[in-house]
Amino acid sequence: MGEFLTDRLATHVPVADLLEAGAFVDARGRPWRGSDPYRPNAFVWFHRPLRPEPPVPGELRVLHRDDRIVVVDKPHFLASTPRGSHVAESVVARLRVALGLPDLVPAHRLDRLTAGVLVLTVERAHRGAYAGVFARRAAEKTYEAIAPHRADLALPRVLSGRIEKRRGRLQAELVPGEPNAETRVDLVEARGAWARYRLRPTTGKTHQLRLQLAALGLPIHGDPLYPEVRDVAPDDFSTPLALVARRLRFSDPVDGAPRDFTSGVPLPWPDSPGAR
Repeated sequence: MGEFLTDRLATHVPVADLLEAGAFVDARGRPWRGSDPYRPNAFVWFHRPLRPEPPVPGELRVLHRDDRIVVVDKPHFLASTPRGSHVAESVVARLRVALGLPDLVPAHRLDRLTAGVLVLTVERAHRGAYAGVFARRAAEKTYEAIAPHRADLALPRVLSGRIEKRRGRLQAELVPGEPNAETRVDLVEARGAWARYRLRPTTGKTHQLRLQLAALGLPIHGDPLYPEVRDVAPDDFSTPLALVARRLRFSDPVDGAPRDFTSGVPLPWPDSPGAR
């Protein structure tokens, strides 16, 4: 087993140190030893050592908590779930420790650069019910964004198209075919070269709002992916994406009660003193 684990994992984790510490265990929790005979089709469990991560600024506020869900107001730059180089600095990792809820997971998606309302389920028993609200598009989602102002653009309008994201590519794409993404765009107010927009998506494709606005000639302020990919250091928190999941409403799938949550994350104008 020692030879097998070294061959498979030595470029990612310190195999010898983990074996000595008994950190590799089988499905019953028994530590693997390096001298144990190789066993095919057996599970090996271990926790990967975490690399240092720059602390994400901003407050992770709990808006609501009960025995089924936790609703938070997520700051910009904080990942929803542990992924890639963002593990400890994620909503799930922080709250599992802070609230003592080891099974806490998001019921829907909110990408790392987007701030705002995020719903998480407390126990596995309720995960399917709340995830189903979003899967069947039964939640009313309202976002706010700051992007360039175009006086020639007639608003409100509904943006509809087909979005696909290929594995290995940072950007999603608008491609020909049957539409699978729809968003209503309203102009809230304009100040010089910039405007605040209200976005109401009825679907939830990856990077939907960012891609659709950029394709309309309205790239969201601070977006490092659309319309062009920019190289931004992982610890550069100077320019947050000007996009907030401002409000989320749905009927509770368990008891039918109305649920209504609003984000308080500020969205300063790019040329204002409070902008970064």
